[in-house]
Amino acid sequence: MSDDSHERQQLVVVAVAGSEPEAEVISQLLEQAGISAIAQRTIGGPEWGASGSRYVYVSAADGADARRVLSSQDSASDQGE
Repeated sequence: MSDDSHERQQLVVVAVAGSEPEAEVISQLLEQAGISAIAQRTIGGPEWGASGSRYVYVSAADGADARRVLSSQDSASDQGE
């Protein structure tokens, strides 16, 4: 297995969302940029429903690109206010 393949299998956190819907929005932004993302609850269990914060993960190889996408989205929303 090459180093590139190993990096693609590792996941890194690129965002922390306050809820499941927020994590979905972040994941969709990343998907639109061609970056696969998954979200996982930071604590608690299913009894918490959609509440509770979530980590948004991408492959380590996509980490820098994902952060750039999210950073540019933050900048665009700040300018709109």
